[in-house]
Amino acid sequence: MAAEAAEPIERWTAKRRVALVVSILKGDTSVAEAARTYGLTVAEVEDWREKFLLGAENALRTRPKDEEAVKDEQIKKLKQKIGDLVLDNDILREALKPYPLDRKTSDA
Repeated sequence: MAAEAAEPIERWTAKRRVALVVSILKGDTSVAEAARTYGLTVAEVEDWREKFLLGAENALRTRPKDEEAVKDEQIKKLKQKIGDLVLDNDILREALKPYPLDRKTSDA
């Protein structure tokens, strides 16, 4: 991937994404460093890594799941993340209740 860093990448093909994820898994680079180097978001690179690992896990199964089952598993994980975020948001709202925001008296 170092040779490609000299010129900007206009299109991230599957082959390029795999090479980047493998370099992260090998420890050659970190997610944050890769994102910074190639002008990507950390979330984007983490998503590629997660998809790569899911695909690898499925490929090594005795009976690999079909595409629909893999998508269902991804949807389940995303719903869990959403649930976690909603729970975090609710906790923060409860913690902020003693400190009401009075928009009429703000300094702005």
